[in-house]
Amino acid sequence: MTSIKELVHRSRHRVLYGDTDAAAVVYNANYLRYFELGRTEFMRAWVCSYRDIEQMGFVLPVTECHIRFKAPARYDDLLTIETSLTELNKVSCTFSYKILREEEGAKIRLLAKGFTTHASVNREGRLTPLPTEIARKLQPFLPHPSFPHQGEEPGE
Repeated sequence: MTSIKELVHRSRHRVLYGDTDAAAVVYNANYLRYFELGRTEFMRAWVCSYRDIEQMGFVLPVTECHIRFKAPARYDDLLTIETSLTELNKVSCTFSYKILREEEGAKIRLLAKGFTTHASVNREGRLTPLPTEIARKLQPFLPHPSFPHQGEEPGE
């Protein structure tokens, strides 16, 4: 059986000066960019690239998002973005994220956590089922694989 740890994709990102605000911390909206980085790399590594998705004639816009901030990130911090798939149904999927920073003594600090939900829509903007090929590739990354999946509240 696959452990839950194996279902988490990890991406690294060094905070750029331009990611910070006047208070010298990462501006809050940039965490959504970090979520996107994690989700994009999750998909590229384990399913397909977003370019491939677009070539299939559909897109996955964000329909809902949530971020809980725990501690600030600052310029030059090396962040780890943990991304996992937490929900999958016929026309949408939900990814959960943790933004982490390693501190002295190899201690890991949680900076933020959250989720994004994505609808499957065609080029005309109409809700459409996820292509079977994509759903089949995503399914093994659910904590308890099933399709469609009904599980816990996203991000909890």
